[in-house]
Amino acid sequence: MLWDAAARFGDRPAVLQGGSTVSYAALGARAAAISRALSRAGVEPGDRVGVFVDGGPDGIAAFFGVLATGGVAVVANETLRPRQVEYMLTHAGAKVLVSTADLLKRQPRPLATPARLLDLGDVPAGDTWSPPPVERGSDDIAQLSYTSGSTGQPKGVMISHGNLWAAMSVVTGYLGIRPDDRIASILPFSFVYGMSQVLCAVGTGAALAIERSPLPQQLAANLRTLDVTVLAAVPPLWIRMLDVPAFRDAPLPSLRIVTNAGGHLPVETVHALRRAQPQAQLYLMYGLTEVLRSTYLPPEEVDRRPNSMGRAIPGAEVLVLREDQTPCAPGETGELVHGGPTVTLGYWQDPEATDRTYRPHPLRQVPNGTRVVFSGDLVRRDEAGLLYYVGRRDRLIKSLGYRVSPEEIGDVIHGSNEVVDVVVTGEPDPVRGEQIVAHVVLRPGGSLERLKRYCGTELPRHMQPGRYELRDVMPRLPNGKYDLVALRQPRVSGGHSPLP
Repeated sequence: MLWDAAARFGDRPAVLQGGSTVSYAALGARAAAISRALSRAGVEPGDRVGVFVDGGPDGIAAFFGVLATGGVAVVANETLRPRQVEYMLTHAGAKVLVSTADLLKRQPRPLATPARLLDLGDVPAGDTWSPPPVERGSDDIAQLSYTSGSTGQPKGVMISHGNLWAAMSVVTGYLGIRPDDRIASILPFSFVYGMSQVLCAVGTGAALAIERSPLPQQLAANLRTLDVTVLAAVPPLWIRMLDVPAFRDAPLPSLRIVTNAGGHLPVETVHALRRAQPQAQLYLMYGLTEVLRSTYLPPEEVDRRPNSMGRAIPGAEVLVLREDQTPCAPGETGELVHGGPTVTLGYWQDPEATDRTYRPHPLRQVPNGTRVVFSGDLVRRDEAGLLYYVGRRDRLIKSLGYRVSPEEIGDVIHGSNEVVDVVVTGEPDPVRGEQIVAHVVLRPGGSLERLKRYCGTELPRHMQPGRYELRDVMPRLPNGKYDLVALRQPRVSGGHSPLP
């Protein structure tokens, strides 16, 4: 894909970052130079190669350079600590680690790994994007993407070349990505949603505008300066952005496409985002690492159905099944099951977990070896065929005999207009079974007492939080999602507010 883009788009901008521009020709040449260095280091087709690089042009070139050798890229988020990086490299059996001396020096201790280090500072600048990449088949593994590890050790999802190509083709198709677009990259490349922006840019010849400012105010200003036309984010980041007047009250004139994935976006946040950037088409999307992208809601439906996750992406099949694997009726809650070309190959070195999630099609015969993914996400489908997210099967809370969705409670709390952020979890309780805990960040002027009264009015007793945790910010994982493990840790002081 990158070699083709280098040949077709040449001097056109591929990456914009920090006031500098890298052309497609230069990006292709850099990837080829990294590929040659990896080959000299002994990397052969099928070998796993760690990529631990600051998000920037070299991170993109390293990813494509690994694939060009026939290797399997294991992209580690640059914000991870040695323990997490070491686990990924060891679990994947990485032969080589691509990194930089600067990033490694910033670590609290040296990395302990048998993988051979390839320092990008030692790779000479490339002046050509030849020789061509090693040929691989569509079912060959291109990438191991490690899940966030919010519970237990992360799993390495095996993503094929065909999966990446299918996801890029489908997403650029329904979004209508053009070569003159400037796609913002504000999510880490290790996150499949973040890598999607890279693939969509390279696949269409668009420019990728990399912006990693940790301050929402600066991020909004930089996006305006960069004239971005496509902006993707996850719910916690949208919530932070909407608290910035420069984004909330001043539309970005060049912005034409906005997408959400990586979590359910509360209805109030959807409305706020539409008010903030009315000139942009908003696509509400759903996916999981195991299938990359699963559903999307076209922008013309967003104002009418802001709580919907839409329909299956083109070429995919989405089922809503009961526990006995029969189809649910409209309005009935069941598990989302996904089939199609973006279904990945399974979990690296974990056949038991693979067989639990990747199973034969439950309703009809399909070609031998073709499997569908049982997502663990509970959804319902309306009479028009549109899907609505209910919650995670493994996150449902059993309160006073009822199974309740944390996301549904969070939506109600967002509607109070007292909070800027909320996450709902459960904890063991001898009376309720589980007590509902609302972790909230109050907006300026927000009142916990008013929030309690609002929840008492808007929620039935079995859905009312039994405890509120006041927080200044929500803990997050490196991919931007909420860190549910950290949220459940007992706090040393402050923040506890039992419901009377």
